[in-house]
Amino acid sequence: MILKRVLLILLILSISKFSHTPHLEVTNPSSWTNSSVWDHHATLWSILHPGSEFYTSYSYGFNVEFILRKIAHLSFFGMLGLLFYWNLKEQKYRYVKAGLCVAAFAFLDEVHQAFIIGRDGRIVDVAIDSLGAAILLFVLYKVKKTAAKA
Repeated sequence: MILKRVLLILLILSISKFSHTPHLEVTNPSSWTNSSVWDHHATLWSILHPGSEFYTSYSYGFNVEFILRKIAHLSFFGMLGLLFYWNLKEQKYRYVKAGLCVAAFAFLDEVHQAFIIGRDGRIVDVAIDSLGAAILLFVLYKVKKTAAKA
């Protein structure tokens, strides 16, 4: 029981660390330790106001780095979905509650990124993160359903 909680906390901290790292490149491990710098001019309103960059599409190209970043989003947040699920009591709507926990964390994580110089937060990444959780939670559901029939 405690191991599941520790793994959940470690994954949340890991995701938060990567979100706090400016100019992070999946293909360049030396960038994974870049020192973070807060944008002291950013405000919650400047990030979330209608028409802000938060609601726009990506401005960079579709390349290997982009694909690897999105795979990382899907896989990390997929694992996060499973860990939230395993840390919730067995109850009705457990899958939905785990998915909502991931969506809430993903939103907060993207807002956090928008405060870091060299990073940007996008609502589309919240959707990608939530999709990663939904996929793994669906796979878990199907595996459990199949195992119950056997």
